[in-house]
Amino acid sequence: MRSETFLVTGGSGFLGRALINQLMLIPECSVVAPVRDTGTHFPLGVRSLAVDDFNGANDWQEAIKGVDVVVHCAARVHVMNDTKADPLAAFREVNVDATLNLARQAAAAGVRRFIFISSIKVNGEGTEPNTAYNADDVPAPVDPYGISKLEAEQGLRLLASTTGMEMVIIRPVLVYGPGVKANFLSMMRWLCRGIPLPFGAVRNRRSLVAIDNLVDLIVTCSEHPAAANQVFLASDGEDVSTTQLLRKLAGALGRPARLLPIPVWLMSGVATLLGRHALSQRLFGSLQVDISKNQRLLGWIPPVSLDEALNLTAQHFLDYHTL
Repeated sequence: MRSETFLVTGGSGFLGRALINQLMLIPECSVVAPVRDTGTHFPLGVRSLAVDDFNGANDWQEAIKGVDVVVHCAARVHVMNDTKADPLAAFREVNVDATLNLARQAAAAGVRRFIFISSIKVNGEGTEPNTAYNADDVPAPVDPYGISKLEAEQGLRLLASTTGMEMVIIRPVLVYGPGVKANFLSMMRWLCRGIPLPFGAVRNRRSLVAIDNLVDLIVTCSEHPAAANQVFLASDGEDVSTTQLLRKLAGALGRPARLLPIPVWLMSGVATLLGRHALSQRLFGSLQVDISKNQRLLGWIPPVSLDEALNLTAQHFLDYHTL
């Protein structure tokens, strides 16, 4: 890799932190990390800058000076039970207005490439059995989060066409790895406690992406000439059912998988009655992506297998969490 300076937004988050750690291992690379929490600790050599709330009025002049590549990870993330009166407006404020403000200032400052971490929700909420989303499919977002990400992508494409700054859009599926939070962390806790789970007969297919694989793809997209102005989907290239995932994860944790074969139709019906349709879709629906474009254009294949990544995730959990 050439000697370059990266600006990474969202550096205190799960993805941003992993990306910064990897970039700092590359000789001649330097990193600027704007953060709201000035107490965030980064590897030696990272230049952190305090920023106010991320919005469309931020002045990035100081942070962007001398930067070659921006990797924009910061976002208002998907919220299961959003309490905002106008969720779409709230998502637009951060995911569209703030993103395009940063991109415009980056282009004016001569930034070579802008990498936007979008979401598979731009493609849609799920796939039919034995089908997969492709990077160049017509977008079909459903919820406010996915709509806001698509609108940001559209604004970035227009900006790239009028300024010459190269744009790369990456849409990850569910990201996991050492230190993962939310539902993935809950699954590991359930399995370690030996709680019987009613997921022994789920035959869906889900794509996942390990944090190490996503970081590797981002680094590849930062330098590969063929990545310019392209959209890529990110996954491990190995799809599993919810049942298979839980069994693999239990094995990685050294615990038995106590999975009860409750019919999916029954669990889906109960979830719908309880107003948990979105959760039901995640557990029982399919969402597969085709990453063949990544190999075709970039020569990229995921460096870490699903089983390897699950073992790393489980070991971190066992080392750092109490039940």
